[in-house]
Amino acid sequence: MRSPQAALRDGETPSPRPRIQAHSPHHFQSTVSVQKLRRFNVLVLVLRVVAFCFSSASSIFMLVNPKGTDSPRWYDFDAFRFVLAANAIVTVYSLFEMAASVWEISGGVTLLPEILQVWFDFGHDQVFAYLLLSAESAGTELARTMKATDTCTANHAFCVQNEIAIALGFAGFLFLGLSSLLSGFRVVCFIINGSRFHL
Repeated sequence: MRSPQAALRDGETPSPRPRIQAHSPHHFQSTVSVQKLRRFNVLVLVLRVVAFCFSSASSIFMLVNPKGTDSPRWYDFDAFRFVLAANAIVTVYSLFEMAASVWEISGGVTLLPEILQVWFDFGHDQVFAYLLLSAESAGTELARTMKATDTCTANHAFCVQNEIAIALGFAGFLFLGLSSLLSGFRVVCFIINGSRFHL
């Protein structure tokens, strides 16, 4: 923008107010909103880490169930195979999302283009949360049924370890569900404002 003195020299009448550009090439963010954004991203990362820990622990507990000569195996039961598979899938997904969160916190940009990242996170959080809930519910029903039979009387450790694995899976579902709420918030912000945050 030219100074008022330069405008007077050229014979123009200077404007009492400076011109406002319609589209600024750089989006302004205050220090407060940057701090809020960072806190939000750290909260997302913490939820991802906790979901990863619970899901991986559930997978490990189911996988290393006591192995006696006459003890039943987890892979003999469809519901327990489902529990292991769902928790393993969520473990891998949570690991990817933790890496994406660290990338976003350290670099200030999303791993994928913003529109893809927002919908990817929300869609996969929803799908995997329901997958985990479904698997843990099936495992709980089988564990309850087995308690009424002689299987748990003869192989108490097998049943206890299955119950621990299922409980850990439910905890993983809880934290994945909380992550899903935050990713849903990001989707709504993106739809309304064209950006994943409005803080």
